[in-house]
Amino acid sequence: VAHIYCTDVFGIVGETFTFPVEINQKIEEITWKKNKDKVAERDGQNTPTYFTPLQDRSRLEENGCLTIFNLEKNDTGAYELHYWDSLEDHYLNFVLTVLDPPSEPKISCSIRADILVLNCTSDFPRPLNYTWKFSNNPHTYQSQEISNPIKNFDDTEKATCFIAFSQTEKSSEISLIECFP
Repeated sequence: VAHIYCTDVFGIVGETFTFPVEINQKIEEITWKKNKDKVAERDGQNTPTYFTPLQDRSRLEENGCLTIFNLEKNDTGAYELHYWDSLEDHYLNFVLTVLDPPSEPKISCSIRADILVLNCTSDFPRPLNYTWKFSNNPHTYQSQEISNPIKNFDDTEKATCFIAFSQTEKSSEISLIECFP
């Protein structure tokens, strides 16, 4: 009996990525394949063997985790972990998509009935984490759009929007005086 799972995972060009593997039993043999071609294998406690294209950019742990360093667009593909625990074969399947980093965030502002509305956007195909920080306020706000009464701001204040995905973070800043006509 083989147990098969499939998970979609994402990484960013240039980052380090580790497949999310949790195996709680002793592993006798491990083989990782990308699009049906071997990329890494380990027999028992022996040193792992690595194959092209991950030969100099990967690490295979005893627990089955495969880490790829300096992700490239062509690392995108279907990966399969096959391991044997001395009782049965197990298969874990992943579809890795390697994305370009998100663009620098763009901040826009508008005023609606004495409310200042700030919006932060970035060109990226996956959901991002957004955080706002204001120069005159110690609090941070987790939201893509933020709105507050105009009277809560002064014209020397600056707002910074941070976007984050995986290990990548970028930010942009705006002086709030730019929002007032």
